[in-house]
This record gives sequence, structure tokens and C-alpha cells, in this order.
Amino acid sequence: MGLVKSTVELINLSDRHLAEAGYIKPEQVRKMSVNVMVDSGAVMLAINETIKSQLGLKVKERQSFSLADGQIVQLDVVGGLEVKFKNRWCETNAIVLKGDTEPLLGVVPMELMDLVISPFDQTLEVNPKHPIKPQHILAGIK
Repeated sequence: MGLVKSTVELINLSDRHLAEAGYIKPEQVRKMSVNVMVDSGAVMLAINETIKSQLGLKVKERQSFSLADGQIVQLDVVGGLEVKFKNRWCETNAIVLKGDTEPLLGVVPMELMDLVISPFDQTLEVNPKHPIKPQHILAGIK
């Protein structure tokens, strides 16, 4: 399978809550469309410093991450992000990559939105088994 890229909308969740409460106008909510590499080998959403700055996101903490080459790095994690793709959305944290590094959409937000990678088309798609709303597995619950 080749590289899969897609476009998602990222929204500052704090701004959206302020707009819903009437403290700011809806058009003041910081949001942007972002082209991402869809990476089922990555866990989280990863954005770059430019996106973090433009959306006005706050750092929650620093965490350790293992890179593909085995190197361990310390990176900031921001919170308060809403990710939208077609008729799906989720709230999530994001790793902040240096500079203008290409953003990645990892498996956690993909699972939260019930998205799948179509290997034939090399596209990100809403799970065709659940086209209207996401459906999740709750194993072990009776």
C-alpha cells in the first residue's frame, strides 16, 4: 500500500465552547483545513508548530516518543482539538512536531471517528459498515 493522504478540519475546542456560550462570535473560532498523512502505524494525531500557533493551542505536557529509527524524543502535547472528517468528528490531543513537519493522523482519532483506509483507492474513508454514525466495539461488556 502506498502513501495515504487526506484533508481534515482542525478546530480549537476552547474557541468553539466560547462561541457556543456567546462569549465570542462563531467566525472567531480558530479552525483550519489541514492535509495529513494517514498513518495507521502512528497512535496519535501529530501537528506541527505552525498549526499549533495558528490555532492558539496550549501545551498540556511533554511526553517521550519513539521514532521509527528507534530514537527517543521529548515532544509537547497540546489538548483541546476537534478533528472533523466528512460526517465524523472527535476530540483529541496532538503531538507537536518541529517546524513545518507534515502532520499525521494516527489510529486513535481514526478509531474514534470509525474511519478506514481503503488500500485499493489509497484514501481515508468513513467505515462503509457504519456510514451514518460511528460504531465502536465494547468487548467484555454484558
